[in-house]
This record gives sequence, C-alpha cells and structure tokens, in this order.
Amino acid sequence: MSADLPDLRAALLAWFDRQGRDLPWRQGPEGQRDPYRAWVAEVLLQQTQVARGLGYYQRFLTAFPTVQALADAPLADVLKAWEGCGYYARARNLHRAAQVIAQQGFPEAYGGWLALPGVGPYTAAALSSLTLNETRAVNDGNVRRVLARLHAEPQPTPRWVQAQADALLDPARPGAWNEAVMDLGATVCTPRRPQCGDCPLSPWCAARVSAQPTAYPAPKARPVVQEVRAVAVLIGTPQQAVLEQREGALLGGLWGLPAQPYDPARPSAQAQALRDLCARLHATPGDPLGEVTHAMTHRRVIWQVYAATGGPPPTDVRGAPLSRLDHKALSLAQARADSLFT
Repeated sequence: MSADLPDLRAALLAWFDRQGRDLPWRQGPEGQRDPYRAWVAEVLLQQTQVARGLGYYQRFLTAFPTVQALADAPLADVLKAWEGCGYYARARNLHRAAQVIAQQGFPEAYGGWLALPGVGPYTAAALSSLTLNETRAVNDGNVRRVLARLHAEPQPTPRWVQAQADALLDPARPGAWNEAVMDLGATVCTPRRPQCGDCPLSPWCAARVSAQPTAYPAPKARPVVQEVRAVAVLIGTPQQAVLEQREGALLGGLWGLPAQPYDPARPSAQAQALRDLCARLHATPGDPLGEVTHAMTHRRVIWQVYAATGGPPPTDVRGAPLSRLDHKALSLAQARADSLFT
C-alpha cells in the first residue's frame, strides 16, 4: 500500500473537502481551530454521538462562552450545564483544566495538552493536530474500524491501530486527515451497514474485497452488566426536595435524592435499606412511588422510590445539577402527584 499512499491520501482528503461534516467546533482555518471550542467538543463527544452532542455543546458554550468563564464558574454550575451528558468526571476535569489554561494559556504542543486534567493520548493528538497542525494521528473507535477494514484485520490492537494511523497520516494536513478518517467512520464506514460504494478508500480496502466488511473488526466481547438495586426517598415535592451530594467517579459533585443500596438476594433487604436510610435522615418512610431504571457504564441501576416525611429541610431542585436517574425519580413522583388530582 505504501506505493499507493499519495493516491489514498488524496482520495480521502478530496472526499472530506466535498463531504466533511459542517460542525460548529470546526470554525477557523484548517489546523488552527479555536482551541476552546475544539477542546469542549472533543471531551463531550468521547461518550456522546454527534447528533445528540450538538445540543449539549451549544448549551455548554452558551453557559461558558470562553475558557475564562468556565474557569471562574462554580463547579455546581458546570455540572448543571453538563446535565444529561453523563460521565461527569469529564465536566470536573474540564473545570480543573480551564483553571490551568486561564493562568497559563492554551497548550502549544501535544505534551501540553496531555498534561491537562482529563486529557489522554487521543484527545491530545486530536487537539494538537486540529489547533496546532501538529502531525499526531488519532486513534478512536471510528479510526479503529476504518483501518481494520482497510487491512482486513479482525483483531486490531491499540498498538496496531496507532501504528497504522501514524503511517497513513498526511503530514501536510494532519488536522484535516484526522477529521476525515473520523468522518468516514461515522458516516460511511459504519459498524453495521457500511456504504462501500460511496467510500473513497474502496480501491484499497481489503475488507471490501472479502465481501464481508462487517467481519472487520471482529465484535468485542460485551462486558457483563452489573445490576445495582437501591431504595431512594422523596422528602418534600418534586420541586422542593431533600437532596444529598453524590460522591465517586461517576456522579461525584452532582446532587440527588437520598438513596441506599441493598442486596436483593438477602431476605427483607429492601425494607431494611429503607428503614436504615430513613433512620439516617431522621425521617419516616411513607408510600411507595414506583420504580425507575437507568443504564450507567455497564451498570443497570434500579431504584425503588418511596415518599418520606420529616428529615432535613427540602431545597429547590431546579438549580441543582442532577443525574438522569434523579430526574426520572422526580418525574415518577410528579406523575403520581398529578394522577391524584385527575
């Protein structure tokens, strides 16, 4: 393929120049993208599809139009603006990194990006190529799929993918090349229905020749989904409720209804968890409100939600950064309250 490399590069970049996605964070000259917009977008899209991420991105940029605004904001406001995006460690790291950038300026090389909180090799490569035109090849899920099919490699390891990406990277247009490979994977070389007839790399693609492009890469083994059960209590109303601040990597910094996990294999564990939770809150358990379920990072979280009285004073929930699970629980309580008056 090395002899065909100039033609392959030219074909993909010509396709990208014609059909690359018009995205708001791609403002500015090629290789000199706005670093703040590009950074927020790269972090947000790590776990979010572009179609959904557009709305989250616009909301976040409206709340914090500059890195200084983000650095100066309280963490609670940042988490509130991030609501619904999930993986809230990303928002906490954005906030921490913004405070570093506000003092030191934006990084001027790959190593500077990599040194920021929450920035790994992929993000550092993307941002150094997009904002500094540095010759760094990205390695994400789209890139992995495109390169695995290009070479008909069923088991592409991270090291193999990075080596292939480095070899193909166009040194004259590294930022555009990275965006082109990612766009190709997202819009043409898709997981289930690749559009091989529209692919600019089809003349060089070994998976297309095999007539089984979806066999590359081979499917990954799915991790076992862990089921987590808990009781949660609503003290107050869906608008004014007792909230507690979450801890841990997933939801740390967010607020939500008081909750207590339990082991469903133990007899009467749910009832005991409810009693223990209310005892901690100095509250009295009331009627069950129903069940809510939410998928979260290879976990399926199931809450049994109860009303309760007493306990700490309720607060206004509208300004608090809440997880989707808590929003579901509050919506459940609101639906039950509405049903009592219809």
